[in-house]
Amino acid sequence: MTVKECYDKAGANYADAINRLETDALIKRLCIKFLDDKSFQLLKKSIEVKDVEGAFNAAHTLKGVAANLGFSTLYEVDSKLTDKLRGKELEDYEELYVAVIQQYNRVINSIKELAAE
Repeated sequence: MTVKECYDKAGANYADAINRLETDALIKRLCIKFLDDKSFQLLKKSIEVKDVEGAFNAAHTLKGVAANLGFSTLYEVDSKLTDKLRGKELEDYEELYVAVIQQYNRVINSIKELAAE
């Protein structure tokens, strides 16, 4: 799998990533490093314990990482969740949270395929 194929499968913006990061080798290295990023796990944990401030901070961090790596679809859904959590209340967030989980898993699964090659 090429880096571009990984991005296509993940619903990510390869053109943005290559424009910003310049080489497939760097993109691949950063994607693989993303597998170790704890933002999503912190988001899940914060939601589980009803820590809205922790959830907001984790979602905001995840949004920034997604933007920097060109994970556009993940960025878009996480942006909406971040905005919802900005109000410091855990209300009506569930649909957005499920969308973030789904897109995060899509990105992670694509990167795992890329890393296996």
